[in-house]
Amino acid sequence: MNATSLVACHALTCKSVNTLAIDVGGSGLKATVVDAAGTLLCDRVRIDTPVGSPPDAIVAMLIELVRDLPSHERVAVGFPGMVRNGVVLTAPNLGHEGWIGYALADALKEGLGHPVRVANDADVQGLAVIRGKGIELVITLGTGFGTALCDNGRLCPHLEISQQPFRKGETYDQQLGNAARKQVGHDKWQKRVLRAIENLRTLTHFDHLYIGGGNAKKLDCELPSDITLVDNVAGLAGGVRLWAQDN
Repeated sequence: MNATSLVACHALTCKSVNTLAIDVGGSGLKATVVDAAGTLLCDRVRIDTPVGSPPDAIVAMLIELVRDLPSHERVAVGFPGMVRNGVVLTAPNLGHEGWIGYALADALKEGLGHPVRVANDADVQGLAVIRGKGIELVITLGTGFGTALCDNGRLCPHLEISQQPFRKGETYDQQLGNAARKQVGHDKWQKRVLRAIENLRTLTHFDHLYIGGGNAKKLDCELPSDITLVDNVAGLAGGVRLWAQDN
């Protein structure tokens, strides 16, 4: 078989693969099924995240949540923390120490019966929205603050920038998360977001920045031309591209 035939064969194979996309958030557990193009095949399902519950309990809730969704062959999970090789290293907004060292990919694979890939939730969202050119940075504004960095369409190793010092002895997560927004008010919170963007511009010299997460829509200031607001549904649609990344 020549190279052209191999490419065509691969494309036909990919067309038949559906992905169960799960987004574990600090406020909600969400899921849907997407096709090879990242198109949602059903309405998103959602339940509140039981913050403080042990990992096994949340995994059981996820399995029940997706029980009636369309058929799929693989699973992609966005998780609010550092994940490496399917194992959780940090989970700052889920409120249970049992997450540290928890083999989330294996637990979901056992419960769902399909291969599972898990990555930081901002990384998964980033894969859905990037253009694949140059250095692209994604930040997410939600329960906490997340980041993803991509180089010409490839995910860079995840960095927990959210847990680094930002201002007044607090981290990006503490200063820019939803609790801080409610405490200090919109205007002060927005000024902090703009300051964080300039810090990250200096750190990465990004070619383009994408802002997602549930609070992205609350920004009402004029943004530079190299910054784009993106829909929060990308946190689910990016699961297809996660499977396109090399292990």
